[in-house]
Amino acid sequence: MAKKLKITQRRSAIERQEAQKRTIRALGIRRLHGTVTHDDTPQIRGMIFVVKHLVEVEEVES
Repeated sequence: MAKKLKITQRRSAIERQEAQKRTIRALGIRRLHGTVTHDDTPQIRGMIFVVKHLVEVEEVES
């Protein structure tokens, strides 16, 4: 089965670099403690790497 990633924003993006704010929005996270699920792809992993200090990631089976 394909793996999915459950991404939850744990820290605020206020006063962060604009690129980090845009990355959070591109992941589809709309608010603090918001959670989204994405396929585990290199593109998503790269986006998570940019904001790893703001989010919590769990692997889930689909």
